[in-house]
Amino acid sequence: MNLELEGKRALVTGSSAGIGEAIARAIAAEGATAIVHGRNAARANAVGEAIRAAGGKADVVLGDLSTEEGAAAVGREALASGPVDILVNNAGSYDPTTWDDATSEAWIKTYESDVVSAFRLTQALMPGMRERGWGRIIFIGSASGWQPMATQPQYCAAKGAMLSMTVSLARHLRGTGVTSNIVTPGLIDVPSNRAFWTEMNKTRHFGDSWEEIEKAVVGELLPNDVGLMGKPEDLGAIVAFLASPLSRFVSGANWRVDGGSTLSIN
Repeated sequence: MNLELEGKRALVTGSSAGIGEAIARAIAAEGATAIVHGRNAARANAVGEAIRAAGGKADVVLGDLSTEEGAAAVGREALASGPVDILVNNAGSYDPTTWDDATSEAWIKTYESDVVSAFRLTQALMPGMRERGWGRIIFIGSASGWQPMATQPQYCAAKGAMLSMTVSLARHLRGTGVTSNIVTPGLIDVPSNRAFWTEMNKTRHFGDSWEEIEKAVVGELLPNDVGLMGKPEDLGAIVAFLASPLSRFVSGANWRVDGGSTLSIN
């Protein structure tokens, strides 16, 4: 399917690895220029080079979105080579905390990196989209935003706020040609998750291979109806569609990419 992204420019925050990288690659594969963002120059440039080596177009911008100055610099740099038609607010962070040991500083840090950073770039790039009468703003949330866990309370709260942001922004952009949507992934097979479950396997003994660990996790601890963890590419495909002109009748929507865990967990 031709997603009609040729000539568009898309800033994907936090795209130097993991889900963000997969999104940048998917959008570039459809003909858009992917603006790869990260804080580590070597990693961000490596993603940009890989996209160009595959025949795609990519620019690279660097900066810390958790500060006003850093976010403003990223916005300026992204616009330096042309308008930004698509913004994917993917950057964020979390700390493995609980209600007992989380600090107010951890709450503020997470809200700053996951919510306020997305607001900053949205506010910076949205006016240009409205002026041109076309744009796509996509937030990458988390299943924990609508189905919170007992752990990582500040992360769950921040992702819950992102759900509200998405709908509020969609109402604000009514009739402008700019849409706002959110993708909420479930359990995704990224290095940090592999490391977490592999470490837990030392005491829980799920199995001897990653395939056995994965099967046990999605079968016993975090069940879904597919029976697998998602891949970053699964998110990339959905975001590429939402970024395209073909999604013109979709706004204010929560796209759950979680293997059906919504139906499996009460």
